[in-house]
Amino acid sequence: MRRAGALHLAPFLVCLLVLAGCGSTPSPRGGSAGPDAGLPSLPKAGSGRGGYYKDDGPGDNAPPGLYLTPDAQVRIEPYSKAASRPYEVFGQTYTPITHELPFSQRGVGSWYGKKFHGLPTASGEPYDMYKMTAAHPTLPIPSFVRLTSIVTGKQVIVRVNDRGPFHADRIIDVSYTAALKLGLLGSGSHELQLERLLASDIERILAQQQQQPQAVQAYAVAVDLAPPAVRPPAVIPASNALTIRPSVAGSFYLQLGAFARADNAEAERSRLAPYADRLGTLEVVQAGALYRLYGGPFQHRLDAVQAGDALPVAMGIKSLVVQR
Repeated sequence: MRRAGALHLAPFLVCLLVLAGCGSTPSPRGGSAGPDAGLPSLPKAGSGRGGYYKDDGPGDNAPPGLYLTPDAQVRIEPYSKAASRPYEVFGQTYTPITHELPFSQRGVGSWYGKKFHGLPTASGEPYDMYKMTAAHPTLPIPSFVRLTSIVTGKQVIVRVNDRGPFHADRIIDVSYTAALKLGLLGSGSHELQLERLLASDIERILAQQQQQPQAVQAYAVAVDLAPPAVRPPAVIPASNALTIRPSVAGSFYLQLGAFARADNAEAERSRLAPYADRLGTLEVVQAGALYRLYGGPFQHRLDAVQAGDALPVAMGIKSLVVQR
């Protein structure tokens, strides 16, 4: 069964090294931390012991700097005619989407790797497990989707260029690198929120990217994707220290992330601290098992929307306006 795809992988080490400095920090594996510090140790392909598909698994020699891999570079592309025809797998017929309407799903996503690496995808491109791609049974090929991990709160954009997965309990297969950035490598799968990016979304993203200085984009991506051990420290006033508060009734706020762990919420709050002039007070509110990061308050909903839109696109934040 064929899965997943290919796209661009841009090196992103120079800006991080310049901006983060030359210090080193002990990594969980021992030795110095670097762009690959914290990569999960996984059972080898073919061992049958991984959470991934059957005899699949990680590659033998992953390229350096995978944490720094940027999201798929969005663009408007013509759909593949061959990949737009109905097809049958395991006795079930799938009819690919050809409309330009919003499409979203929530369900289990998984990843695939060495078993399919280098094999042709439904788009005709060879699958590269180290690029930001995915396989979906019905989305147009090629197309772009934004994926958000319900477990880790991480978010990526991938390019769909293959068919699969063909399991009733899974909605999408992502590449090894996309799984790394989402935080699902070790478990093999977990729940994701999928949102298709339409042509209007892509045009808006491209317009925002043109407005951001290249160096700012590079820094935002590098800091976001690097493991905590190699993120450059943010200079944060003492008054902005992490505060975990109950929900308070009031005005409009931007939800900037939801996390299963308080330290992950704190790391994101620290990353956004340089933008506090537009986001207002950054606070973490515990709601059940999740820690939600909010910015605000804003007097009007439109003010909150504009504050979220002003964040660099490269930071990969999908903000939500809420009223508390």
